[in-house]
Amino acid sequence: MSWITQTLTSTIGRKLVMALTGLFLVSFLFVHLSGNFLIFRADGGRAFNEYSQFMSSAGIVRVLEIIMVLGFAIHIYTSFVLTRRNQKARPQGYAFSQPSANSSWFSRNMGLSGSLVLIFLLLHLRTFWYTYKFGDIPTVTYEGTEYKDMAYLVKTVFQQEWWLSIFYVIIMVLLSFHLMHGFGSAFQTLGIRHKKYTPLIEKIGIAIAILVPAGFAAFPIYFLLTR
Repeated sequence: MSWITQTLTSTIGRKLVMALTGLFLVSFLFVHLSGNFLIFRADGGRAFNEYSQFMSSAGIVRVLEIIMVLGFAIHIYTSFVLTRRNQKARPQGYAFSQPSANSSWFSRNMGLSGSLVLIFLLLHLRTFWYTYKFGDIPTVTYEGTEYKDMAYLVKTVFQQEWWLSIFYVIIMVLLSFHLMHGFGSAFQTLGIRHKKYTPLIEKIGIAIAILVPAGFAAFPIYFLLTR
């Protein structure tokens, strides 16, 4: 097993891990966003509340949550290791350098945008997941079954904590740039690059980088405008 360890801990191996975990997290964003859109249904929040209870109680979801957390942890740790390795490889900057001529600011600061997204993620979990699991929130009853009113929690937070809503939107802008660079880089790292399908991959990456963050930003914007 030593060759596997050596491969995964090499620079190339860690970049492969970054690519695979990054693509996995993109798929998670799609699932999470599609479920959240249930809150816009004209049923008083019922579909969203039933979905929230299922996501918090189903056994298979618990397994997927563990896999998701591991994916985030591995992605973040690998990013940190690669950043430190690059810094050690070139402790002093070049005498003459024009980085803006070769790459964008966001591509050179993926670690910074990723760190801000991580801070947001922790705040997001504390505000919604922790409050839903352990907080005292109202309940509703549908056909004799009691549900925690997650729809009420989301609406109340975004309408009353306006600073959180604004921060949420700002982070979605950073996430957009993070996805725009990371999606294409992941396929390049995996060796999936060809003149026939690379343009399509780039277009898909741009679409994901725009639509997914815009979808998440729609929640705080909508509830702020309707309060």
